[in-house]
Amino acid sequence: MQRLDCVVLGAGAAGLMCAIEAARRGRSVLVIDHADKPAEKIRISGGGKCNFTHLKATPKNYISANPHFCISALKRFTPWDFLDRVVKRGIPYFEKSEGQLFCEDSAMDIIRMLLDDLKAAGGQLRLRTSVGAVEQTYDGFQLNTSGGPIVCEKLVVATGGLSIPKMGATGFAYELARQFGHDIVETRPALVPFTLGPDWQENLQGLSGLSVEARVSAGKTAFSDGFLVTHRGLSGPSVLQISSYWRPGEAVTIDLCPTVAAEKWLLDRKQSRGKQALVTAISELLPRRFAERWIEINGLPADAHVADLPNAALVKMAAAINRWSLTPMGTEGYRTAEVTAGGIDTTGLSSQTMESRFCPGLYFIGECVDVTGWLGGYNFQWAWASGWAAGQAV
Repeated sequence: MQRLDCVVLGAGAAGLMCAIEAARRGRSVLVIDHADKPAEKIRISGGGKCNFTHLKATPKNYISANPHFCISALKRFTPWDFLDRVVKRGIPYFEKSEGQLFCEDSAMDIIRMLLDDLKAAGGQLRLRTSVGAVEQTYDGFQLNTSGGPIVCEKLVVATGGLSIPKMGATGFAYELARQFGHDIVETRPALVPFTLGPDWQENLQGLSGLSVEARVSAGKTAFSDGFLVTHRGLSGPSVLQISSYWRPGEAVTIDLCPTVAAEKWLLDRKQSRGKQALVTAISELLPRRFAERWIEINGLPADAHVADLPNAALVKMAAAINRWSLTPMGTEGYRTAEVTAGGIDTTGLSSQTMESRFCPGLYFIGECVDVTGWLGGYNFQWAWASGWAAGQAV
């Protein structure tokens, strides 16, 4: 029976970071994962370039039932701390926008860095290994694995959430947390495209792939960024962002031209250039294909001149541009969700160490915890920070 100081379940971003830190402290560490390869979510992230952090990450960029929980870890291991490791490794990177950092060449650069750091620190990695029963012992834990039983003093769970099940995502972390007395904040897909009902799918048919800069709101929360029409609904950064705040049955409001007050603009245009075709005028605010369809959807003649339309019609058109309200049918679900919102209730965890308050020696880190970041590298920063925090304690 193999005996270790620490076992980390999950060879993703959080798990590898934790294992590296623990091994550097002289602890005997084994990382176990059921997958064939480690860190697959790192590999596919950012279109294969890995948006590995966001330089402006702060607690306000995270969603949690306890918004204060993430403060300690994020403060003690910052984006600059991870960037320092990237720079020392010699990994070329670039800043896409607003502090979003990506690998210049490949996400594999980050994976190789983590694996090399783990090996250099003396940590072990065991893939294609499933974990069955986990039992608490008088001095730690016993794990029944497909590779045989393992005994450890500290156990870290970094097996992620439910997003992208085709990559092996499971609810293992939640099941184990419940076993040891933890509550689970209701989980849901986050950073995920919306699906629309048949009527809106028909209205937008033929516009798939068309992108518009838009401000998308749900309740008091709004995001301004790219907005994309898909075959089944809506996507793009602004939609993915708001999906983390949206609840089924709620309406969202979309401003298709957030830099222009469309009502004033159209009424002024009627006075100054009334002979202009409506479709030409609207095409100055929206992409031509979208403008043509938007006029049709809102029941106005595309060949009409702006001056021919009553003010009430122009006001209605302006509202459809600046205040388009619709209720999504749902989302694309965990199949395409970048992360899982909700998760293990932070009330049962130490914000300093990520250790269970109910079971000493047991730790939960990364996506399985009820801390969900915005789009743009924030979730990786939570993985690094929570993994680092646990790594100092196990």
